[in-house]
Amino acid sequence: MANILTIGVAGGTASGKSTISRAILDSVGEENIAHLLHDAYYKPLAQLEAENDGPIERINFDHPDSLDTPLMIDHILQLKGGKAVKVPIYDFVSFDRKPDTQHMEPRPVIMVEGILVLAEPDLRELFDIKIFVDAPADIRFIRRLTRDIEERGRTLESVIDQYLTTVRPMHLAFVEPSMRYADIIVPQGGRNPVAVEMIADRVRGILQHV
Repeated sequence: MANILTIGVAGGTASGKSTISRAILDSVGEENIAHLLHDAYYKPLAQLEAENDGPIERINFDHPDSLDTPLMIDHILQLKGGKAVKVPIYDFVSFDRKPDTQHMEPRPVIMVEGILVLAEPDLRELFDIKIFVDAPADIRFIRRLTRDIEERGRTLESVIDQYLTTVRPMHLAFVEPSMRYADIIVPQGGRNPVAVEMIADRVRGILQHV
């Protein structure tokens, strides 16, 4: 499959990346997009514990080294070459990959979503369109707190501790600086219909020539 359009959607934790991605999927059509989540490529727990020389409490899940980005790059290249891939499925409750994988067929558009996708040079260079979703830190924290408690079974104390220990420092070190590589910066945390429609129009226009 030739002339595949590749889009990277980055931004801080709970900034609205999924909202933007969902809007693009709905507008352009899911049948046209292979949607990859960087979060799915967390390394297996045993590997992370070995690399961090200790139990799960010592693992910095917000550092780029916790993700198997080379595997994601390999999958993107295979999809661009017209080949199907088996995407990992990550369980945020057990902090580990599930034994099953998700079968992903090549599509005219590959959309890659994650907080660090613009911070990784080898991954970033694969994107034709680079999007950064921006939102105030307090809004992002409240959204993350609600999500992690309601959807991932976390305690209030553990969410706050992780945010202060790793999430915020890694955001300042890696995520926020990657904004400078974006072609498009979407403010208002993804709740920006004008920006979404502009992006979707651009993608639809490119698809007409694919």
